[in-house]
Amino acid sequence: MAAKARTRSTAEVKTAGGEPADSLRGFYEQMSLVRAFELRSSEMYARAKIGGYCHLNLGEEATVVGLMAAIEARDYLFTGYRDHGYALLRGLSPERVMAELFGKVTGVSGGRGGSMHLFDQETRLFGGYGIVGGQIPPATGAALALKYQESAGPDAAAVMCLLGDGTTNIGAFHESLNLAGLWKLPIVYVIVNNGLGMGTTVEKASAEPELYKRAASYRMPGVRVDGDDVLAVRDAARDALKQARETRQPVLLEVMCYRLRGHSVVDPARYRSSEDTTIAQQSDPVPSFRTELITAGVLSEADAAAIDEAADARVTEAVTFAEESPEPDPKDLFAYVYATAVANAPSALPGEPVMDAL
Repeated sequence: MAAKARTRSTAEVKTAGGEPADSLRGFYEQMSLVRAFELRSSEMYARAKIGGYCHLNLGEEATVVGLMAAIEARDYLFTGYRDHGYALLRGLSPERVMAELFGKVTGVSGGRGGSMHLFDQETRLFGGYGIVGGQIPPATGAALALKYQESAGPDAAAVMCLLGDGTTNIGAFHESLNLAGLWKLPIVYVIVNNGLGMGTTVEKASAEPELYKRAASYRMPGVRVDGDDVLAVRDAARDALKQARETRQPVLLEVMCYRLRGHSVVDPARYRSSEDTTIAQQSDPVPSFRTELITAGVLSEADAAAIDEAADARVTEAVTFAEESPEPDPKDLFAYVYATAVANAPSALPGEPVMDAL
């Protein structure tokens, strides 16, 4: 991410003071858990315990925690494929999430989705989408359904749709925001801007690199916030959701942060300059927040160390659970291919003669 992308605008939200110590401690515990989970996920991928694609929230922990602190249980969450931290803080256990990454039947999607397709209807986590921008149209559709189903008000549900900076250049982004603005839908679109749409900087991919300004085209508020500040993210997201649920005003929220690793765990990120890498490391929200809380007297060094150790132990339990969970049975390969029974649906396993399956 170029340094100029971090320049604050007049639309940015500032951190409010006076947060209770217990709340601050809780935020650090959540950030530490996400960090520990993602580090261990990277390790498990290197050990071939996790297959397919795997994208981590490393460096985005303050953004993840802040957004999930703002959303209510009644709200609906749609994410892209960088979704582990959001699933954890939406209430899914580390065991079930790690088992899903391992492809085990005890995973949140029965081992069928893996890293990019975490889903849980009970907690209203509706993906985990592997296609860039695939989540935006269904999220907009969910907001339309909510508008039909219930009246606006403080107790109404809203939709939060997460997307990356690169997603803002696809047609579905503009089509969906246009409809949301036209129909006044209860949805908050959150651009998690880590400055790199895979390997291309925002400045080289977007004619308007201040992505929150795109909201003006659809007559909705656009806000940019510092994604390394957990309280600023929470407050901005909470305000946006309030507008969505109470006045049916959709909002575009741009959260500025860095990712510490490549686009995925197999990406060495050689396209990043040493300067950009240094800035990202210096902006790491986890040690920064840790130091801030210790300096403020909210935590002692021993308290912080104990929280980190507890998070690491929790993730170790999740890995053990995933390793000991059963593999899917091959006979269930074609289960859930269709919602209802379909004549002549495939049932043969790879290598079986075609006629044997008829």
